[in-house]
Amino acid sequence: MSDIKVSVIIPVYNGGQAFKKCLYDVMNQTLKDIEIICVDDGSTDESAQIISQAALEDSRIQYVYQNNQGAAVARNKGMEYATGEYVSFLDADDFYEAEMLEKAYINSVKHDVDICIFRGNKYDASSHQYLSMDYALRIHEIPCNPFTYKDISDNVFHFCVGWAWDKLYRRQFIIDEKLSFQNLRTSNDLFFVFSSLVKAKKIYALNELLIHHRINDSLSLSVTREKSWNCFYLAANALKQELERIGKYHEVEKSFVNWYVHFSFWNLDTIEGDAYKKVYELIKYEILPSLHLEQYPAGFLSTNYVKRVFDVQSYDCDEYVYEQFFKLRKKAKQKSDDGAKRIKNSKTYKVGKIVLFIPLHIKKWLKRRTK
Repeated sequence: MSDIKVSVIIPVYNGGQAFKKCLYDVMNQTLKDIEIICVDDGSTDESAQIISQAALEDSRIQYVYQNNQGAAVARNKGMEYATGEYVSFLDADDFYEAEMLEKAYINSVKHDVDICIFRGNKYDASSHQYLSMDYALRIHEIPCNPFTYKDISDNVFHFCVGWAWDKLYRRQFIIDEKLSFQNLRTSNDLFFVFSSLVKAKKIYALNELLIHHRINDSLSLSVTREKSWNCFYLAANALKQELERIGKYHEVEKSFVNWYVHFSFWNLDTIEGDAYKKVYELIKYEILPSLHLEQYPAGFLSTNYVKRVFDVQSYDCDEYVYEQFFKLRKKAKQKSDDGAKRIKNSKTYKVGKIVLFIPLHIKKWLKRRTK
């Protein structure tokens, strides 16, 4: 067995000072028997210098370079160098509690699990505020701990989020199951994470806040999802195909269908520009027909989604935006100032204002003319 307890793999692309904090947080972890594999994905800023300087201070750091190919390829490449008992896939702009790796590793070994999941919160880089992220690990929805997908088969894709950075993985489990990250610009860890949850022999949920996920960073790929608007669709389809291949799709079908509908609408609600209509039409003409929702009994699809599914099936994109915009505007009038502000700042509301600009402008002009 390797003397290395945890291999930490960090893909780096123009990480800047946020990456420097990330790296030094890892170097200062209370768990010392680690290796830190920094995969430079063709950075053009000072990221290479940050790694080189840190490596002079800490011999546990390995510098790996590749031409720019994306975070997924970088993580897969990092796995080629990993020798630890467990593996942590971290993002270069997040930062960490000093005991994160130690607590995750101790609990992983204690409970003999393939995956350990722990809690995180959000750090808003623009407002410098910490925000709750309870949805990322819904401890109260787990009936036992440790557990397997069979214990939560109707909820396996809902109790946590499909990203890798708040999870610790047994390396041999990754090797045995031939797990790898999908080469997509965004949503590239979804396939790896969700397929691993179904394949793991045992999972443990650690109810401790150990990681801080940076949001509203202008360098983040998530800010420019319009450039890769269909990646979520490619990732979800690959996951479904894998679940079918290993013969477990029907066991988790309810969770998958509800999650896919939810995830599709989340992508629609959080994207803007020309990509909004593309995502809408993808949902209307590809995703919903592929799920054959008419075959399921009443109550199979969550009531949260039934009306929206009906609306998408009934309206074209502009009609749908009209419908959603007026609902949000009515809701905003009933809310407090803060609640109304959040609604008006939502991307769906903003898209609605753009689509409705000309009709509303004409309506106001006609109203003035009749006075």
